[in-house]
Amino acid sequence: MQIRELDSFGRVRLSRHFFMRDFLYSEVAAKHGINNVPDDPDLAIATGKRLCTEVLEPIVSMFGPIAIRSGFRSAKLNEFASAHRLQCASNEKNFAYHIWDHRDVQGHSGAAACIVVPWVIDNLQQSRLDDFALFLHERLNYHRMVFFRSHATLNIGWHEAPRREILSYWPKPRTVLRVGQAAQGSLSLEPNHMAPETYQRPAGDLLFRS
Repeated sequence: MQIRELDSFGRVRLSRHFFMRDFLYSEVAAKHGINNVPDDPDLAIATGKRLCTEVLEPIVSMFGPIAIRSGFRSAKLNEFASAHRLQCASNEKNFAYHIWDHRDVQGHSGAAACIVVPWVIDNLQQSRLDDFALFLHERLNYHRMVFFRSHATLNIGWHEAPRREILSYWPKPRTVLRVGQAAQGSLSLEPNHMAPETYQRPAGDLLFRS
């Protein structure tokens, strides 16, 4: 892409709170001079809109602002990061996941982002992340959640054929919810603080109790 095209691409609005530019920054790309731009901009936009409207916006509506740690990766960038063991899986595993503009081997489209939820850092101990994960499971049209050792940090994605599974690396690698498994246990979250006043909690949702 030329500069003008890249500028226009970054300004594409994916949902109420998110623009494509929010998902393009990469430390690896910046350090190694790799252009993080899609081969198929239209598919990247289409899958990004589904990720934002069906997964990320509902999280924002319930928990307030989130931080994007990693979003879109070009196939070239992901291949480089995977080859150099920079915490990226292979391209085949990331098609229709972090590589938004390539379909997976089954021909399905998808998109994912690594996010941090500040509300969870402020209000939930790390030992309650499974409760948080199951709470999201009951409310989101998500594909896969993967929780990392850093508190309140997770990969979450949208996909045409969602697996609806939850994995975690805390306190050690494990499966929280397998594909097709029914969620068990209490999903009630009763934090110590009310939701921030900067956003309106959904009417009728029992997450935040006075």
